[in-house]
Amino acid sequence: MKHRLLALLMLTLAGPAAAQSLRLDAHFDLPASADLPGWTGLSDPTSVFDLEKARAGGLTAGSIALFVRQGDGTPESLAQAKQALVTRDAAIHAIAERNPSRAALALSPGDVRKIVASGRFAVIESMLNPWAIGNDPSAFDHWYARGVRIVGFVHAGHNQFADSSRPALERGEVADQNGGLTPLGRQAVTRLNDLGMLIDVSQLSEKGVAQVLALSRAPVLASHSNIRAIVDHPRNLTDAQLAAIKAKGGVVAINAFSAWVKARSAATQEQIAALRRSYGLSEQGGARLSPEKQKEYDHRYHEITEREPPGALADYVDSVDYAVKRIGIDHVALSSDFNHGGGVVGWSNAAESANVTAELKKRGYGDADIAKLWGGNVLRVWQAAIDARARPAKS
Repeated sequence: MKHRLLALLMLTLAGPAAAQSLRLDAHFDLPASADLPGWTGLSDPTSVFDLEKARAGGLTAGSIALFVRQGDGTPESLAQAKQALVTRDAAIHAIAERNPSRAALALSPGDVRKIVASGRFAVIESMLNPWAIGNDPSAFDHWYARGVRIVGFVHAGHNQFADSSRPALERGEVADQNGGLTPLGRQAVTRLNDLGMLIDVSQLSEKGVAQVLALSRAPVLASHSNIRAIVDHPRNLTDAQLAAIKAKGGVVAINAFSAWVKARSAATQEQIAALRRSYGLSEQGGARLSPEKQKEYDHRYHEITEREPPGALADYVDSVDYAVKRIGIDHVALSSDFNHGGGVVGWSNAAESANVTAELKKRGYGDADIAKLWGGNVLRVWQAAIDARARPAKS
């Protein structure tokens, strides 16, 4: 009796979040401010995610990406990236360590459920574009020990593991430069399976996705992907890819990135094409820009895209609807890509997360289905990755 009373008291002290269900955002990033000394993630006006916003929106768990932008491959850029990994990893841990009454690091699906039940935010550490870890797949062991549980091989641009769906034209890359996974990428699939880490196929080229599905012993997650039939871009998944991920038992988390749920206007697309031509860039191979020119090109590119009217919550849920109809409720989830350009009108920061639930209910989704979309499916596929890990040989 005494223990039950104590548990009730703890839940009461934990505040409003204690009574909330699992609401897991399958992929978002740290803000730039996370690199500053003393950052805690509790309340940050520069970030579209912090613990205060999450509580206001009923968001109770999130996969936060350990991400460092790809450098030019020089020893100096690699050293800087390795240090950035350490800094950003510490920032993800700081959300839990500096706010122990509000958050905790989750190392398993069971941890997530326990943390959420205690009224705290469950921090899941993922990794996107691990180019900075080098050429030894055993380096993933270190990051597993640090708490990373989800790994995506690429971002925008190819690396030593795989081809991206978006070649870095400014670095002279072409599509399918490596034919999908590299030999190192194939080794990495095996190592991640052995560790029980969940492989994230978002951002991979079509060949890369197919090869991961063929090689992996476990189902996979696409943590922040969208629908090619709605926005025709290589970054988005085809119907065939959706079906293949489902056939593997995996999950596709639909991403609230405006340009992937609402097609850019013809005028914007022509401006982007003209910009590329002016820099001599081509998907068939073109100029490799200097670091200074790359920054200039990136700035001008975003000047164009940021003039495009943003998509709305209805556009986002249209993509969710499409995925559910194509591959079923058990294979779809939700993600924001906050702090890396993600967000639509109506879900522009973590404090507006309840709007997603309201829109789903408006479209006829019941509580059980909403629970699957808001994290239940992600926990299932994560557990499947754990269950498929290497077992020690019996003596």
